[in-house]
Amino acid sequence: MSDPLWSLLLGVLLIAMVLTGSLLARILLSSAMVYLVIGYAMGPAWLGLIAPDPRSNPDLLGRIAEIALLISLFTVGLRMEVPLLDRRWILSLRLAFVSMTITVGLIAVAGVWGLGLSWGGAVLLGGILAPTDPVLASGVKTERGTNPDDLRFSLAGEGALNDGTAFPFVLLGLGLLDLHALGAYGWRWWAIDVLWATVGGLGIGALLSAAIGRLLVHLRTRHRQATGLDEFVSLGIVAVTYGVAQLCHASGFLAVFAAGLALQRVKEHPQVGTTSLGTAPQFHRHAYAALATHSHHASATMTHAVRGFNAQLEKLAELTMVLLVGAMLPYMTPWRDLWWFIPLLFVVIRPAAVFAGTLGGSAGLPQRAMIGWFGIRGIGSVFYLLFAIRHGVNGPLAQKLVTLTLACVAVSILVHGASMRTLMRWYMRPLGDDAGT
Repeated sequence: MSDPLWSLLLGVLLIAMVLTGSLLARILLSSAMVYLVIGYAMGPAWLGLIAPDPRSNPDLLGRIAEIALLISLFTVGLRMEVPLLDRRWILSLRLAFVSMTITVGLIAVAGVWGLGLSWGGAVLLGGILAPTDPVLASGVKTERGTNPDDLRFSLAGEGALNDGTAFPFVLLGLGLLDLHALGAYGWRWWAIDVLWATVGGLGIGALLSAAIGRLLVHLRTRHRQATGLDEFVSLGIVAVTYGVAQLCHASGFLAVFAAGLALQRVKEHPQVGTTSLGTAPQFHRHAYAALATHSHHASATMTHAVRGFNAQLEKLAELTMVLLVGAMLPYMTPWRDLWWFIPLLFVVIRPAAVFAGTLGGSAGLPQRAMIGWFGIRGIGSVFYLLFAIRHGVNGPLAQKLVTLTLACVAVSILVHGASMRTLMRWYMRPLGDDAGT
């Protein structure tokens, strides 16, 4: 297809995103469902405009998925304003660590006994399919502020954390396939891939982002420098924290999520003798330059600009990745085991892992049931699939992983997308509605 036609197609898609947003909400469809269908139409099954074969182009497709995932993780971190020591984080942590580990184990058992995979292939499949998605769950995204809904907050926190905590299990599966060094008795895997990757990733991301944020605020409020170009602040922090974490063999995904959390917690140190512009009349008329360099407002202004820019990038990342997933669907091969494996994952394994991982917690039965259902698969699973292929998985195992992963992601987009708004309306209904029925 010629460049002008590509330009026309891209323009139509972007404008359609704007025009159809409210319409999709009224007819209970998610934008990802529409992108998936459009992507399938653009792929080799119909128009043949793009041919993203995951086995032939894992490097390029993997980089695109990696960038999309980094954007989403940083954006989720910026959005989560609940204090770090708040008890609401406990549920997200249990879901991201305990429930995800149980999910990997159950998928691995199903892979060995039901799909005929080796233990290495089955654990790898578990690592690929275990992480949930913080991007595609647009109907259950956590709200900004310090008092978001517990369900939305826990799902967002789980999705952001387990995109990083799934990595050790992917590496374990590769190790069992002799494609990654685990060390004698697995010491390297435990020490570096699990413990250091998790702690180091979170620490590196938080420290670097906080340091950069404080430096920028100091330069702006004390020297009136480094103002503007807040969008580059976002991209720079993502690139720096991810790069440093990867060089240190820590989790880059956890580092970027922690960077988002840390940046929106950078606070001003108001200078003596200054007053907040919020107490002055006509505050809304103050120019950006005045707010960006004022010791009472510099960090809030910076964070607001970065958050707005990343929110738009996140939408573009969703569009790009779901279009690619739709176009990749023809590269699946027919497999009779799909009819039982996908329902097993969504209806049995995910809910069982959630209920087991949250035993003894404060979450009620309706909340746990909703969390158990909304185990949405998406960009993280696609990235780990491509990562495995890039690191030597090939042959029949690679084709099985491609088929299972793409089928699960596509079904998740359709089924969870169709049920999301209806179930959320039911869950969020006022208690008085039941009393009057």
